[in-house]
Amino acid sequence: MGVLDRFEKSVEHVVSAAFAKAFRSEVKPVELASAVRREMDDRAAVVSRGRTVVPNEFVVELSPGDMEQIEQWGADTLAEEIAGAATEHAASQRYSFVGPVEVTFAEDDSLTTGRFKVRSASRRGAVAPATSSVASPRHPIVDIDGQRYLLTGPVTVIGRGSDADIIVDDSGVSRRHLEIRVTPAGVIATDLGSTNGTFVEGHRIDAATLVDGNTITIGRTRIMFWTGADEDDNPDDGR
Repeated sequence: MGVLDRFEKSVEHVVSAAFAKAFRSEVKPVELASAVRREMDDRAAVVSRGRTVVPNEFVVELSPGDMEQIEQWGADTLAEEIAGAATEHAASQRYSFVGPVEVTFAEDDSLTTGRFKVRSASRRGAVAPATSSVASPRHPIVDIDGQRYLLTGPVTVIGRGSDADIIVDDSGVSRRHLEIRVTPAGVIATDLGSTNGTFVEGHRIDAATLVDGNTITIGRTRIMFWTGADEDDNPDDGR
């Protein structure tokens, strides 16, 4: 199965038969997913050896009729699935993002039923999906319950609150629990006055300089930290 087929199937898998039928004469979810994929491919930019950056924010413009159908069947759910499929495609192509992937829908009165447009932009954020296992001191990777994030900004806040850059679903984690700051002198983890504390390699800390392979614990959540400081080290090296 080709990359495009896998990309489309990842969306089709979560779309019910009724949902697909509703779109039979209008825009189909798979068409939207494929258009986002093409937008990524068309706007891929090589910024350095081994690093190709693609847009991470997509706006799908739809006719009023198609927009109504999207909202009826769950715009947020479809947007999340397209964003997830886009992330998988980026990983398969070894593309990089500079911020979180976001897909939104907008109504355009000039469009007729079945016609749509995709606009995209690269917008930097504190974190981005880690589409490869290659970390660096400038852009470390954290692994939280199997979900990997590339730290693309100088400061990343991890916590349970909606204003955190990485949201952790753990009642033992404070709303703003932990800050990870990337500096020229190293990567610093700082507890933000949390109730239950922050632990690095089992030791409670107020602040600590992280090194490649460190384990951070907040509440019941374990965070693996990687910088790839050694060229041969990465999150898949089994350490």
